[in-house]
Amino acid sequence: MNHEDPVLLHTEGRVRHLTLNRPRALNALNHAMVLRLAEALDAAEHDPAVTAVLLTGAGERGLCAGGDIRAVRDDALAGGRASLDFWRDEYLLNARIARFPKPYIALMDGIVMGGGIGVSAHGSVRIVTERSRIAMPETGIGFVPDVGGTYLLGTAPGELGTHLALTGETIGAADALLCGLADHFVPAQGLAALVAGLGACTTPEEVSATTERHARPAPGGVLAAHRDWIDSCYAADTVEEIVDRLAGHGAPEAKEAADTILAKAPTSLKVTLEAVRRARRIGGLEAVLDQEYRVSTAAFAGPDLVEGVRAQIVDKDRTPRWDPAELSRVTDEDVARHFAPLGDRELGLAPAPEAG
Repeated sequence: MNHEDPVLLHTEGRVRHLTLNRPRALNALNHAMVLRLAEALDAAEHDPAVTAVLLTGAGERGLCAGGDIRAVRDDALAGGRASLDFWRDEYLLNARIARFPKPYIALMDGIVMGGGIGVSAHGSVRIVTERSRIAMPETGIGFVPDVGGTYLLGTAPGELGTHLALTGETIGAADALLCGLADHFVPAQGLAALVAGLGACTTPEEVSATTERHARPAPGGVLAAHRDWIDSCYAADTVEEIVDRLAGHGAPEAKEAADTILAKAPTSLKVTLEAVRRARRIGGLEAVLDQEYRVSTAAFAGPDLVEGVRAQIVDKDRTPRWDPAELSRVTDEDVARHFAPLGDRELGLAPAPEAG
């Protein structure tokens, strides 16, 4: 095992360990890592000595902070297409994880955002700790939740997913469990014992029993107490009406959510709301990933992603100049363009609908 590899592979007992290994970059995903993970899953699936796979992140800060968005910006500025190729393979990996036939265990410890959710929250055993910080913050960089994020958020209870998608709010373990982004809470100090126990498992049933034996009730959680205003305000048909309802509700947290939303990219907000609503209707992760690839392709060609990454990551001035800068100037046609078919460039995970 070369410790310089961006994904480290080793086996303990019957469990194949996959460790994201870019700790100085908070294990941000690049194309090589995605391809390496896909190859590792293929090998693990066909190895009879492997009962399960376990995904972890190197370092102390988190599993994965998302994709390498600085590289995406550089690619867009250069007029390249490497990001589209990266997203294609990343979304294929997300689907692969969801249908992996053996237990896919993800330790969602520390920071888990964007692409980090894509390689963890589609797994069959998703474990959070008191250190978990989970978010889909794409609207803050002029992008739209992807990696199956609109599918996950679209299936969250009530309008919780809409709230998280538009605000990019970071949540902890209890709220991740409530929203269906995780399955079990294990205290961070208990992870080593859990991993050791998993190594002795020889069947999926033993994996489940071992995980449940180490799981505990998750402390904290804030979203459940705010379901009334979240469900009523975010049920509105447009982003503008959602903001109006939040601002006028009376709860301080609702007003704070309105202010948070208004700082995000207007086009991203409207496309995100439409993407989450469509994800609920079209059903199935693979069809949603196809939709997300169309949306990501369109967003890559627009001005806001480059500007958002500049403001948040490159210059860090936190003052993005969105284009357009106001919700009222984002037209229905602007939104619809993000969902237009790509012809022979489609991701093509889901079967095409039959004519007639």
